[in-house]
Amino acid sequence: MAKIGDKVRFLNTTGGGTITKIEGKLAWVEDSDGFETPILLHECVVIDEAKQTASLASVGDEPQAAGGSKGAAAGGSHGQAATAAAEAPALLDDFEETPEGERLNVVLAFEPDDLKHISDCGLAAFLVNDSNYYLYYTYAIRGEADEWTLRSSGIVEPATQLLIDEFDRTLLPEMERIAVQLIAFKQGKPFKQKNVISVNYRLDTTKFYKLHSFSATDYFDTPVLQLEIVKNDVPYKPLTFDISELEASITEKGRRERQRPVKRNQHNRPNETIEVDLHLVELIDNEAGMSNTDKLHVQLDRFRAVMDENIKRLGARIVFIHGKGEGVLRKALLEELKRRYPRCVAQDASFQKYGFGATMVTIH
Repeated sequence: MAKIGDKVRFLNTTGGGTITKIEGKLAWVEDSDGFETPILLHECVVIDEAKQTASLASVGDEPQAAGGSKGAAAGGSHGQAATAAAEAPALLDDFEETPEGERLNVVLAFEPDDLKHISDCGLAAFLVNDSNYYLYYTYAIRGEADEWTLRSSGIVEPATQLLIDEFDRTLLPEMERIAVQLIAFKQGKPFKQKNVISVNYRLDTTKFYKLHSFSATDYFDTPVLQLEIVKNDVPYKPLTFDISELEASITEKGRRERQRPVKRNQHNRPNETIEVDLHLVELIDNEAGMSNTDKLHVQLDRFRAVMDENIKRLGARIVFIHGKGEGVLRKALLEELKRRYPRCVAQDASFQKYGFGATMVTIH
């Protein structure tokens, strides 16, 4: 893909020149007379590539970046890191700093090529730098293997959004986690030092197949899936998930449910039906930071606890309300019954009362 400094000619019209600036999918091309023409990147044909310099050799040398030159776009071939090398960026003479820009605000956004074909279209990744600072950045991904793959590195100018990667959906299995690292600085003027930023996201790649996951934002008029990297100098921090605290919460909630005021002439009879709601909101107070697997384990733990508590009450009926959904929880319940409680019988609960979202188990 064309980058700043490349000499290009236009694909669908006469003319050409040298690329001086790239914003998103748009390039500014300066001709021999010094006039700049905006044109789509894919309509530029490279006839002479710009020379590149070596990456930063050591800390303390003249400031050079390991990454693409100003506005350079990362390549999108599957499994190949999109990296380049560049000298320290030139000063932006026309850039006006703002008081708000002294705080770092950075987002990573994914834009689909064609929303009408959301399930199979390609995707582009943009890094948005809403601040007065230049940003050295690295962008890496990790799949099931415990190894990171660098997809892009370089410099983002102040108040700029930069196309850093393009890829197709075959890459999604390798994007269970993404990492963005940032170093902020200014050119030719004093500045307040910012902490080095390293943000690690657990990415739910199923969102890339859901139309409602994409929406317009403050930075994009077109629908994107946007992730917050830094907000007002504060890096994004994922909510930690402590399994011991979760187990204690479930135990306490179950204890409260089992404790009821004593009433005369009230007995647990075998022919009474017990209702157990397995919706996650009924089991824990906060599911933030939990994966789908974590959530399923919580629901199955509640199912086992109820079954173990009532397994000696022969003839008792228990209705587990799980919702219709995609049927994952219902299938897991039936497999658990077959494996741990083979003598118990399962059937669909009353459709009139529960719809398709409940299973009744009879203790035998």
